Amino acid sequence: METTNTKPYYAAGIAAFVIWGFIPFPLKALADYPSGQILFFRVALSVVLLLLITVLFRRKNLMQTLALVKASKPREARKFLLFTFLGGSLLTINWLAFIYVINHINIQTGSFSYLLCPILTAVLGFALLKEELRANQWVAIGLSALSCVLIGTGELTSLLFSLLIALSYAFYLITQRILKVYDKIVLLTLQLLLSFVFIAPFYEQLKGSSEVALDGHFFLMTGILSALFTVLPLFLNLYALKELTSGTIGILMYINPILNFVVAFLYFNEETTAVKVAAYILIFISVIIYNINLKGRKKTGAGMVIPPVGTTAVVK
Repeated sequence: METTNTKPYYAAGIAAFVIWGFIPFPLKALADYPSGQILFFRVALSVVLLLLITVLFRRKNLMQTLALVKASKPREARKFLLFTFLGGSLLTINWLAFIYVINHINIQTGSFSYLLCPILTAVLGFALLKEELRANQWVAIGLSALSCVLIGTGELTSLLFSLLIALSYAFYLITQRILKVYDKIVLLTLQLLLSFVFIAPFYEQLKGSSEVALDGHFFLMTGILSALFTVLPLFLNLYALKELTSGTIGILMYINPILNFVVAFLYFNEETTAVKVAAYILIFISVIIYNINLKGRKKTGAGMVIPPVGTTAVVK
């Protein structure tokens, strides 16, 4: 029997969400610019970076991926094209909505979006991918849902934006779980290239009536946003999905909104309430409950047991 060490995959997933936990900093630094314009340059610079990486260092991986698709059955090839297209579309929707929320509503609303997302991801993984959920994990999902109810009792527009962000990223994770056999950098390059193709013809509409000059500060911050807060964590996230289930990634995602909330409260001086603090504590408890006794949890269709961090998984 072959063993697979899951520690690197857990580490990659955790690192991705820690990085995203601090994304309000570059976004707030760009608050004077339209959300659509930020999105355009975030995607454009990310595509340039990924194409350079692919051409200079990963041409072999690109050719292997294309050969794999070409050699696959028509149904599998169509699945690859469909879910790659969906991945680019969902990322575009998610980013535009999130940038708008952070810069024009508040960080806490963006944080709430990624509190909803893990619940939706775990449930969608169960419903669509037949990923098994143990009793303690259903309890954790229930506690998480309760915490989201406590936080989401505010303004309806904010709640709707939160649902849009959460659903778009939850479905993105599901689509990428389906494409786990393909090279992650190649997938990411194709998805962001598609995203750029979607939005490039609409640059003037994305820019709106803004007359703010695109200076060195703008390109420095969008460059940081693209390299450090887009390409790197997305790659780590996709890498983690090679061995961890969508539900597990969804629960690790709680790191992101918890850090967002701390940043909003301690650095940007957004107001909060005792109810929200209690809800975040409840979420922290739910993460612990979700990860209790993972030994024996099977990944349907892969024959793999997902153990706690620090042990190994057995492939049958």
